[in-house]
Amino acid sequence: MNRFIYSILLYLASPIVMGRLFIRARKSPAYGLRKAERFGFFRWRPDGKSVIWIHSVSVGETIASAPMVNALKQLYPNHQILITTMTPTGSDQVKKIHGESVAHVYAPYDLPDAVHRFIKAVSPEVAIIIDTELWPNTIAACHQRNIPVILVNARLSERSAKGYGKLGRLTRNMLQQISTLAAQDQEGGQRFIELGLSPSHLSVTGSVKFDLDVSPNILAAGKVLRQRWQNSMEGDVRLLIAASTHEGEDQKILNAFKEVRASDQRIRLILVPRHPERFDTVFSLIRQNDLEVVRHSEGSEASLDTQVILGDTMGEMMTLFAASDIAFVGGSLVETGGHNMLEPAALNLPVLSGPHVFNFAEISSSLEKAGGLKLVQNESELAEAVLFLLGNQQACSEMGDNAQAFVDANRGALQRTLDIISNSLSR
Repeated sequence: MNRFIYSILLYLASPIVMGRLFIRARKSPAYGLRKAERFGFFRWRPDGKSVIWIHSVSVGETIASAPMVNALKQLYPNHQILITTMTPTGSDQVKKIHGESVAHVYAPYDLPDAVHRFIKAVSPEVAIIIDTELWPNTIAACHQRNIPVILVNARLSERSAKGYGKLGRLTRNMLQQISTLAAQDQEGGQRFIELGLSPSHLSVTGSVKFDLDVSPNILAAGKVLRQRWQNSMEGDVRLLIAASTHEGEDQKILNAFKEVRASDQRIRLILVPRHPERFDTVFSLIRQNDLEVVRHSEGSEASLDTQVILGDTMGEMMTLFAASDIAFVGGSLVETGGHNMLEPAALNLPVLSGPHVFNFAEISSSLEKAGGLKLVQNESELAEAVLFLLGNQQACSEMGDNAQAFVDANRGALQRTLDIISNSLSR
């Protein structure tokens, strides 16, 4: 496929894309706002300073890139930073973390005219894309205007590589227009080369997610939250957090939780769905399982009878991890590919995950070898692993220590990434 055909197909699909946007807006009204920005129409304009454009698709990427953004603000005070996201929750997270110190608009759809309007208005000095957000027209528009495109924290699973490979010339030409691709690992970097990236444009930096900032404020907030729940539940409580869960996975986790609770009444579950539009559905599912549940968003106090806390807020995942004893990282009991397991690891938690971790294959393999991660194949093994950790405090502590040590030993990707970006920026 070439880019002309790709663009025609995108234009033909535009009514479907808009239809999906309206459907999502019915569940989450924020999707119905600022629609024009998605087509390159927005009011924000640079104030005469050079612009560093950073694209982070949603919440996870925004949080992971925060240390990099903060460093760039310090290093380049005479530049403006514009962050684009694709989701309202990503937009909210940008405002929560950075306030007015950066600008935000939604990224344009990868339609040639939308991308043209966006690039013409912003005229960035550099485009920094977090993780693997590959948009052929956007990358081509930057390349045509001599705007360096840097792909940061890039990863590519074997499955994704096969998908991109089917697009042939479209993928090859796009990768050849990337100035620097900073890969999380050598294996992923090699896949990019096989798809068309010039070897001289590859730099294996490691994952900037290792450089996440565990601030004293997060630790303090987690401690306060845990103490509050501990007091309201009146007793010796152990908190299992199931983070970033997906449809089809919640019931498996609830089954495992009920199995654990039959043997150890101390256990409570913090269940955090990945997508906010599923909060109400998961709340109903918990009730259908005859479990007592409170919604964290409502500030309701847990009680002695509370069994499940629904984590239905955005941007508080690290605080919820800090309040917990054991972490299960979702998207892994279903074939989603897993999610970031470094956040609980950095907080000294033993980490559990399902078998489907192809999006984090290198990290999960290394964390498992380091003794900080236990992979389980199904809900029964999840229950067994949780029961083991509940009954063996020393093993639980050692696993958490191993996880944290693994994260600490692999820090440094942030500085390597900043060095790459600096080569494309003027002071």
